[in-house]
Amino acid sequence: MYRLLDTINCPSDLKQLSLQQLPDLCVEIRAFLIANAAANGGHFGSSLGVVELTVALHYVFDLPVDKIVWDVGHQAYVHKILTGRRDQFHTNRKQGGLAGFTKQSESEYDAFVAGHASISISAALGMATASHIKGESAKHIAVIGDGALTGGIAYEGLNNAGDSKADLLVILNDNQISIDPNVGAMTKMLVNITSSRRFNNVRNGLKTWLQHHGKVGKALDAGAYRVEKSVKNLMFTQSNMFEALNFQYFGPLDGHDVLKTVKLLKKIKNYPGPKLLHSLTVKGKGFAPAEAEQIKWHATEGFDEKTVHEEAPKKGESKLLGPIKYQDVFGETLVELAEKNENIVGITPAMPSGCSLNKMMERFPDRAFDVGIAEQHAVTFAAGLATQGLVPFCNIYSTFAQRAYDQIIHDVAIEKTPVRFCLDRAGLVGADGETHQGAFDIAYLRAIPNLIIAAPRNEVELRNLMYTFADYHEGPTVVRYPRGKGHMADWRQPFKKIEIGKGECLKEGSKLAVISVGTMEHNVKQAINLFEAQIPGSKNNNFADPGIIAHYDLRFIKPLDENLLRLLFIKFDQIIVVEEGVINGGAGSAILECASDNNYKGKITRLGLPDAFIAHGTVEQQQVECGLDSASILKVINNLLSDC
Repeated sequence: MYRLLDTINCPSDLKQLSLQQLPDLCVEIRAFLIANAAANGGHFGSSLGVVELTVALHYVFDLPVDKIVWDVGHQAYVHKILTGRRDQFHTNRKQGGLAGFTKQSESEYDAFVAGHASISISAALGMATASHIKGESAKHIAVIGDGALTGGIAYEGLNNAGDSKADLLVILNDNQISIDPNVGAMTKMLVNITSSRRFNNVRNGLKTWLQHHGKVGKALDAGAYRVEKSVKNLMFTQSNMFEALNFQYFGPLDGHDVLKTVKLLKKIKNYPGPKLLHSLTVKGKGFAPAEAEQIKWHATEGFDEKTVHEEAPKKGESKLLGPIKYQDVFGETLVELAEKNENIVGITPAMPSGCSLNKMMERFPDRAFDVGIAEQHAVTFAAGLATQGLVPFCNIYSTFAQRAYDQIIHDVAIEKTPVRFCLDRAGLVGADGETHQGAFDIAYLRAIPNLIIAAPRNEVELRNLMYTFADYHEGPTVVRYPRGKGHMADWRQPFKKIEIGKGECLKEGSKLAVISVGTMEHNVKQAINLFEAQIPGSKNNNFADPGIIAHYDLRFIKPLDENLLRLLFIKFDQIIVVEEGVINGGAGSAILECASDNNYKGKITRLGLPDAFIAHGTVEQQQVECGLDSASILKVINNLLSDC
């Protein structure tokens, strides 16, 4: 089916092709990506945009001796296809299959894990420096999207690299969008560079003239570079940032011209010192729906190739009737609150459509801020807003909030600054796997003084917690909620204040208490229903009363409802805590600490995520793996009660 692609099982096979065959190979790869995404879903637009660039990199450089660090793994699908994983690619992001991101343990061709953005320059610089120390000649390439340049660590890497002698090539994959359109002054600078046709024409002509008339070798290259900088200084009052940081700058280059890309890479691969190639690409290139609607087609759950030009992809957008995504409950609720309180503002680091802050951006564009891939800045920016009397809701994915830990402590918690953190994607997230699980937020936040941490059990609770925290000005608050849809069709109910630090009894019982944290309430409820359904027909128990199991919603992880817990310690000899977070240091640990302080002599069983990174799969599969599905919870209940 793929005449050229089917012959390539490793990069050395690619090198057997002629230059003239590379454009045809790119056509086949793009067709392969589209067919695979239609059948299996996955991150889509970014991969289509780097087909030619990836082919050129593998054609010019010698992997795995040379190292490519992809930032982030969304760009690396073509890389995986060309490095021996083509026949397994249909398993991408599925349980037991290929990871959706690069992963060293998966392939010798994956130089670095790449789930979070902006890290490639620092990682590749470390590798290049190590190579220099060891006297090796390997080449090191960081491929970073322009959206990832909004992350602070990218600037730190550029700053360090520009002051080093490392043989580092940074490739800027400039498509003017990450998941949402890029923001900030960096984007404007890149546009200015790409639109400076007068300078680019002069520079390119100068290089051509020097190549034909100047001395050969490194002297020519260095001379061309020095003359080029002099010309630029005459034509512009300011050089671009990369040159100011001591990078040799090349481009802008049409990133979809594979022959020109190969030619330029061959030319500059042996230039000494830090270099930056500015490659202009189009996200979703070659697939009209993805080019037209780049945000929607960043990722897909699958689609019908025959009808896709008339229909939206299966992923679609959340409807506001019936059960909806928790992110949309957040977005709709924030707009409602903002309509009543003009001081409410929203902040997100580059995820307005992902967290649904885009709803507030549409309604109140001057009060909602996308600050780019900059979680640290988002937190401190929100703190600055709060000090001036505004009411900031700072929405960050749980996995990305890890990147702002110091700011949460230093810039928010110490002075009890009332920032309202909303942690989306808390708990298991499915196909994105280890790099994106919202596993650690309870454990890493619980130790911080002055924080209030809450986990709503359903959509109505999320609304009411946001409503409560909007008027809470005594300190910072955190509400964590999961990815995906809830279970309630009537979620848009009138607001009610929730008493801070109070849990709730959902069901009375006499023998055993189950405490659920957040949306684990649903699985626990199902397990209890299954338990009670088995009683009449069971021959192996002596339970006549279906009200054996009590069910409590913890609601607040910090502060704990210690009065409620003391009652449970008196009433029950067996307590189960169920949470969708790491068991080490989680809510169950907090309850154990409280039990110890109160000399509780009974048994507390904790169910949560194990001391391991949970691989990709569906959320349902991951819950089974971690023992958090209703059947697993029922098994624990039966075992504990049989021992009574």
